[in-house]
Amino acid sequence: MSHAQQPRMLATVSGRWGSLAVRGIAAVLFGLAALIWPGLTLAVLIILYGAYALVDGVFAIVAGLRAGSGTRRWLLLAEGALGILAGLIAVFWPGVSAVVLLYIIAFWAILGGLLRIVGDEWTMALSGVLWVLLGIVLFALPGAGLLSLAWLIGIFALGAGITLIALALRVRGQGTSGPSGSSRTT
Repeated sequence: MSHAQQPRMLATVSGRWGSLAVRGIAAVLFGLAALIWPGLTLAVLIILYGAYALVDGVFAIVAGLRAGSGTRRWLLLAEGALGILAGLIAVFWPGVSAVVLLYIIAFWAILGGLLRIVGDEWTMALSGVLWVLLGIVLFALPGAGLLSLAWLIGIFALGAGITLIALALRVRGQGTSGPSGSSRTT
């Protein structure tokens, strides 16, 4: 498939498979920790979420800055800025109540998910749908509490991470067609 035939978002992230893979691995690690850490406390969950959101945000911005002109780089930049903001709030506002943090995570999940859906690449869109669904569930069930929903957050993070890793592998395997017509992967 030539560069001109690739979906716009795939063209944006082509050659940036490493950033996608790191974001996916971070989501999977966060998801696993939320699922299998039996003594997970609210403070630990907040720190894990903040670290994940920061890593995801930084790598989204890196991918956005490296994207070529005329692409949908603004989607990656917006998603990255949102992730960094959410991560900073979680890490540097330790006194935030669990309900406020739940709403921050829900807002981040919905907005970040919508940005991924707009990207017109099916694996990225699938990841976005998962995040939007998580955000809706968190908004709908705020009384359940953040710790009681840690398993749900973990499942959604795992699903989103796996889709990002799948996209990274797809981008790596596909490469992009350069001006000389040769394929390159980085």
